[in-house]
Amino acid sequence: MADLQSNARLRADAGAPTSGVIHVRTRLTADFTVISNALAQRRGSAVTVGVAAYISSLPDGSSVTITALCDHFDEGEILISRALRELEAAGYLERRRERTPTGQVRTRTYFYDVPGGCSDDGPPEPLRPPRPRKQPDTAQAAPAAGAVRAAAPAPAREKTPQPAPSPASLDGADPQAVAVLTGLRRIDPRLVLSAQEAARLAPAVTEWLTAGVRAPEITELLTAGLPGRLKTRPARILAFRLREAPLPVPAGSVEPTTRPAVVPLRNCDGCDRGFRTTQPGRCRDCRSRDRLLAAG
Repeated sequence: MADLQSNARLRADAGAPTSGVIHVRTRLTADFTVISNALAQRRGSAVTVGVAAYISSLPDGSSVTITALCDHFDEGEILISRALRELEAAGYLERRRERTPTGQVRTRTYFYDVPGGCSDDGPPEPLRPPRPRKQPDTAQAAPAAGAVRAAAPAPAREKTPQPAPSPASLDGADPQAVAVLTGLRRIDPRLVLSAQEAARLAPAVTEWLTAGVRAPEITELLTAGLPGRLKTRPARILAFRLREAPLPVPAGSVEPTTRPAVVPLRNCDGCDRGFRTTQPGRCRDCRSRDRLLAAG
């Protein structure tokens, strides 16, 4: 009889744990990212840790907007937005509004390996506009004998940055239109609108309500037939539907068609056959027979 054979190892390595994970380490020399254990072992949402690890692996200048992150991950905008807010609250992520040398205001995103920390060279300095150059004072300089006085160049006019337009507010918006827009998230959780987006869409909804379209009909038109995955902000899709979709006919505005009067059904006085007539009498066959008898 053959002996039983087993491919199991005779004994475990000395010092190896008897349960749990056993790491098989590989020394990487390229294409790797160093992440602190405090971030990798952070309790809470796994999406937050995954988004943080992905942002840490990106080179400087990469786009980390919600749209760019949604294109990479399978999660939707709600989970990605929540992960970014958690990282910002924990001190790993920071958003700054800085002015470029051309006077434009842009939002720059900084990601820290240590919450609230900075790099070895110190925190990055915000961009500052260059100082205007001083023009030489040619009016006080005495011209040489026989020299022609040249016209003093006009001083360069400094461009003052224009103030950023104030965001739209819900103070003057129609409350019923705002209620329709904020209630869309109950039908589709992806249709989450900010206060500025709702303020921009409220006039179009008010126009539909003024035309006699009821709020449930507007909700059905805005939420029906949406794609499985939104590749843009929901406010853009809603704005397109409010602008391009034909205005539905409000309920009760169509006048009912008048039906013709129905001639009653009566029995012939001669043959007792049923026929339709407005006055009681004889049918057509009986009247023809009476005319023939009278003529004969």
